[in-house]
Amino acid sequence: MQMESEPLEYQHRPSKPLKVANHSSKQIIDKVAIYNKAAKILIELIPDLPPACHVEMIPIGEIEANQYNPNKMAPPEGNLLRTSMEQNGVTMPILVNRLDTATKKYVVIDGFHRYQLLSSHPELQTLTGYIPAVVLNLPEEKCMSTSVRHNLARGSHQVELTADLIIQLKDMGWTNHKICYELGMDKDEVLRLQQVTGLAAAFKDQDFSQSWE
Repeated sequence: MQMESEPLEYQHRPSKPLKVANHSSKQIIDKVAIYNKAAKILIELIPDLPPACHVEMIPIGEIEANQYNPNKMAPPEGNLLRTSMEQNGVTMPILVNRLDTATKKYVVIDGFHRYQLLSSHPELQTLTGYIPAVVLNLPEEKCMSTSVRHNLARGSHQVELTADLIIQLKDMGWTNHKICYELGMDKDEVLRLQQVTGLAAAFKDQDFSQSWE
């Protein structure tokens, strides 16, 4: 499934770059190493901190976009996001899933548009080549449902991509009841998706009808 292309406004909109300190590569690597070590120590000292406090600086080149993002940002909102990052810097880390510890690869769960802007506009990166991220370790299907929950919770998602994701989860063996629970969907929302996308076949199983009794 293709991700939406970057809006032209991201590419051609004139802007005044952030004033980023001119650090050498070694200085940046040293700063990142110090921060990540300090963050790890704090997490070990206070293990019940929520995931939002587990922020790491990770190489942006090791991050991949996911193929199931159900959220699409319109150009005006994209411009506003870029202006916010120009004026205030990165105020929210992205959420990623660790794909492989050995190869050090991550996939975006939430924050795709921030990741896209930082990738295409290095001047927005305070520490060139690195991006703040909360790192999770989830199996693929949990990664997918987590991504959808974050987008649905904000009230902005693409119906077609959400429907495609549901079909993928069904193919992975998820029951209708589990899909509805994991994605935070109720019967009315499922019925609307059926009407718009033709998902009725995916929810024809007996366990779906029983789950609402």
